[in-house]
This record gives sequence, C-alpha cells and structure tokens, in this order.
Amino acid sequence: MVSQTETAKTDIGFTHEDFAALLDQYDYHFSPGDVVPGTVFSMEQRGALIDIGAKTAAYIPVQELSINRVDNPDEVLQPNETREFFILTDENEDGQLTLSIRRIEYMRAWERVRQLQQEDATVYSNVFATNRGGALVRVEGLRGFIPGSHISAKDAKEDLLGQDLPLKFLEVDEERNRLVLSHRRALVERKMNGLEVAQVVVGSVRGIKPYGAFIDIGGVSGLLHISEISHDHIDTPHSVFNVNDELKVMIIDLDAERGRISLSTKQLEPEPGDMLKNRDLVFEKAEEMAASYREKLSAASEAREEAAAAVEEETVEVEVVENVATEETNEVVEETTTTDEELTSTVTE
Repeated sequence: MVSQTETAKTDIGFTHEDFAALLDQYDYHFSPGDVVPGTVFSMEQRGALIDIGAKTAAYIPVQELSINRVDNPDEVLQPNETREFFILTDENEDGQLTLSIRRIEYMRAWERVRQLQQEDATVYSNVFATNRGGALVRVEGLRGFIPGSHISAKDAKEDLLGQDLPLKFLEVDEERNRLVLSHRRALVERKMNGLEVAQVVVGSVRGIKPYGAFIDIGGVSGLLHISEISHDHIDTPHSVFNVNDELKVMIIDLDAERGRISLSTKQLEPEPGDMLKNRDLVFEKAEEMAASYREKLSAASEAREEAAAAVEEETVEVEVVENVATEETNEVVEETTTTDEELTSTVTE
C-alpha cells in the first residue's frame, strides 16, 4: 500500500526552479550595442516599456527617443508599435535593459553626412544660433558649425538667425563629433557657374588686410592679393583702397574646392603703375586688357599642347626605333643560329 506521503511526493510536478530553468533555456542573450526589434508595451510619463523578448520589459527614457528634442513619448511612439531599438546599457539590478532610438538615428545620420560629403553635395540648413566663432545649424539632425570665416561677408552673423543657408561640408569626423560646414563655399560654387578666368567683374571693397583686399562680387568674396594690385611696388593695400571703393577686377583663378576666387587689377594696367597713377584709365581699358590676357592664355595653352604632342611623337619614334633594332637583332640571332646548325650538319656529314 502506497502511503499518503509518497503520493504527495509523486504529485509534486513542476517546481519554480524547473520553470526558471525552462525560461533560461529559451531566453535570448542581449548585449549593449545590439539593435533588436521591440514592441511598445506601455507608455510612461517619461519614457516607455518595450517588449524585446527578454524576461523583463526594457525601458526607453524620453531623452533617448530621438536625435531631436522630445518632451513626451507619444511624440515618437504609439502603443503596440513595433520598430528597432538600440540596447544602450546592460541589465540593472531589476534585470531591465535600457534602450535608445536616438543612438540608431545618430549612427545613420553620420553615415548619411559622410555620403553627402563624398558626393560634394550642397545641403540647406536653418541657423538656430550664433556665437563669437560662427553659426550653428543642424544637418540630418546633427549639430554643425559654420566658422565665421566661412560665412558670407555680405551678412552679419546675427542677421542669419532663422535663415536657410546653402552649405558645403568642410569636415565630417564622427569620432571627434565634428561637423564643420561652409556657407561661403556653397555661394562661391553657385557664383562660379557664371564666372570664368579672365572675366572682368565689378566689385566693392569689403575688407583690407596687409596681404590684400577682399572684394565682394555679387555676394561672394574674392581676394585681390597685394602682388596683383599693380606692377609697381605697394607697401600696403591701405595706401591704394578704402572700404566700399568700387573696382573693376579681373578673375585670374577659380578654386571651387577651396571656395576661393583670386582677382587682379595688375593684369588690367595698360602701363605698369597705372592703378596708382590713373585708376580711371585702368577701368576704362579693362575689357580690352582682359581680351589681351585671354589671348596670352590661349597662346600659352596651345604652346603647352604642342610641346606635349612633340614629346609624345618623340616617344613614339623612339619606341619604333627600339622595335626595329630589336627585330634586326632577332633576325641576326636567327641567321647565326641557322648558320651554326648548317655548319654542325656539314661537319657531321
């Protein structure tokens, strides 16, 4: 006869330990840095609980909901919504993981701006703040900086607040969290589409430095270096120009990659020193002197092409001579070999 004690022992089935072991058998391993799918389980005041298949619902705080500022979770998430989440931290003492959407958006934003930089794309962004060094914008949600030297000289930094500016990338460095952009480069590139070397343009002096004068030409700035003001020696550009002077200048170089326009009045002088002695004459004869400058450039270009063609022709002739010499040498070797074979055959006979 089986006792009641033995029956009780037999009826004891699944213990708590067995149940925990079974859960562990089917539990997934989650690590910080993983990107996993999850479903919104519960909306909280300062975050949300997310079911990602772990024993305990994971938590995403409001500051990790977006790369942009978010005040309430329902601005980003909806109940029962399923999407990707980044595992930000390991389990706490309650076995709960912390998640992030912001980190996913952050990684994808850097990937996108790197691609835009490689394509040398122009992007548009709104100026949300300025400081002594320059202006602040956001590109793909990332905070970017425009140095003062790369802001159009036409506008004061404070006047740019709220404006959408065309921008070019100067530096994209995710490791150092540096995103540096140029408004001037974008403007110069746009302006350069209608400019060419040896073209005469009208500009206004916007700034004077010891090394030259900055000339505003239609909203972009070009440098009239001190060495390109006149054939005669000049101690300082301040002795020649004043701010707001209007000038006729000639473009002598366009550097779209660096966003620079180089200008000259020296090349427009009918006689050396005319920019210092008779500026009106220089401006009167500007188009005529520019046409002469273009002819010189064209002649120099043709001379370079002819020289390159001559070098190429000489190279071809040398190769032909070498080939002929090689063929003749091979023929001599073949004849010598044949003669040796005939001589050997005769001796054998």
